[in-house]
Amino acid sequence: MKVHGKPMRSIWLAADARAAEVIDQTRLPHALVTVRLATLEDAAHAIRSMQVRGAPLIGATAAYGVWLALRADASDGALEQALTVLRGTRPTAVNLHWALEDMRQVLAPLPPSERVAAALRRAEAISDEDVAINRAIGAHGLKLLEEAWARKGRQGRLDVLTHCNAGWLATVDFGTALSPIYQAHDAGIPVHVWVDETRPRNQGAQLTAWELGQHGVPHTVIADNVGGHLMQHGQVDLCIVGTDRTTAQGDVANKIGTYLKALAAKDNGVPFYVALPSPTIDWTLRDGVREIPIEQRDGAELSDVTGRLASGEVATVRITPEGSPAANYAFDVTPARLVTALITERGVCAASREGLLSLFPERRGQAE
Repeated sequence: MKVHGKPMRSIWLAADARAAEVIDQTRLPHALVTVRLATLEDAAHAIRSMQVRGAPLIGATAAYGVWLALRADASDGALEQALTVLRGTRPTAVNLHWALEDMRQVLAPLPPSERVAAALRRAEAISDEDVAINRAIGAHGLKLLEEAWARKGRQGRLDVLTHCNAGWLATVDFGTALSPIYQAHDAGIPVHVWVDETRPRNQGAQLTAWELGQHGVPHTVIADNVGGHLMQHGQVDLCIVGTDRTTAQGDVANKIGTYLKALAAKDNGVPFYVALPSPTIDWTLRDGVREIPIEQRDGAELSDVTGRLASGEVATVRITPEGSPAANYAFDVTPARLVTALITERGVCAASREGLLSLFPERRGQAE
């Protein structure tokens, strides 16, 4: 997508081909800073500290992390150690585990002398595949937005509500939930996005708003609890969110607060779509509420906020009383019954086992 009018990805190979580079998302929207990842430890820190975040981007970063580890030591032991370190960085996003298993299958059979070059090729391929997947998600999702626009008689504007950040910053490019929105905007549909602030890390207010603004998409930032009110008053035509893990039955784990939006959408007859690349599907899981691990992060993400002062200085301030504990649940699970449809790179399907298998029949054995 575009930053200051120029195309940009969220991760790329450094010019000297000896490191990967990423946008430090903890510095947005107040500063566009890139970080060089030259070691396994750099990649693990980037994932753990959320310099990179979003399930697809975490997977791509982990793949580069394996390559970086093998540059230092390409032995069997070093490969397994790298996989173990990277697996422990974030628990919820299944793309992380998918990418690491993919790298293991490619690299383990090779002699150590061939692993470094193969690891780089595969990491770059995973990144390019993510871009293609997200472009396809956007094309399929665009049809849903076109249908919604037609239902409005192509009058006024098309109001879409999204939660958290499932744009190109959460992937390598295009995004998942935002990919149809970008394609609708570029096709001339007057789309307007209600951007949930998405506490506690404010990924909506800080990241989604920033990237939509960079691409010229009209949007309005709202407090997390406004969505239900807007739906009651007919000001939301549809919701689109992303997901970090999807079960074989169509349950979706996404940023905390997604479940509440789905409930409000159901109550008000607003379509609630979830956009996902197929590596996000965990075919081993049946019951998302019971089986998906929910990450609990540092309470400081809830008690402290970072912003720009009137002086222009960026500062972090505490907003809760000293001594008050904070419980910081990072994700929640939206049951399939609340999801209107899933948007994948292969098309749109019902949020159900049979719906997913209609698009991915080769997975039937895993989904039994």
